[in-house]
Amino acid sequence: MEGRVAMSVVPKIMTLEEYLNYDDGTEKFYELVNGELVEMPPESELNRRIAMFLVIYFAQRGIQSQRLSMKTEIVVSGSRATARFPDMMILSEELETALAGARRSTVMLDMPPPLLVVEIVSPNQEKRDYRYKRSEYAARGIAEYWIVDPMQRKVTVLEWVEGLYEEKAYEGDRAIVSPVLGALDLTASQVLQG
Repeated sequence: MEGRVAMSVVPKIMTLEEYLNYDDGTEKFYELVNGELVEMPPESELNRRIAMFLVIYFAQRGIQSQRLSMKTEIVVSGSRATARFPDMMILSEELETALAGARRSTVMLDMPPPLLVVEIVSPNQEKRDYRYKRSEYAARGIAEYWIVDPMQRKVTVLEWVEGLYEEKAYEGDRAIVSPVLGALDLTASQVLQG
């Protein structure tokens, strides 16, 4: 066909405000990554079970239910607006207070960071959790970040020290030590079973 010109579609760069007000009328789930709307695939059953197991475990350890959250969104620093949806988080008392009555469960930049964030790695998403979110959460000052990796059969606990994360990996039946919560009667094997 003569005269046809190939056109590329350039994704629209959104501001944080545009993203927070965005509704495409579907049940699709999105994160905002450097100003671009990124559709999130449905969660695997194993990842959902692991997140639920951790919520129940932390509740049984005495953490109040209102401080445990699944799919609370967090705005992180970046060259452009970015908002992430960790699989699970433990809120500080100050953050719980800041979110009380909010119209949307979003941790904004002017709010205190959560105490602990957990990401469960999905296939082909390793870079996102090990690299990008690691630097975003460190910049946000999140005291502790867990990367639960069902493919590698390990739980990596990252502790925020002077602006960067120091990591310890746990496999098998080795008890996990949380910088925020202390020694846990919890192993990587238990977490990965969900």
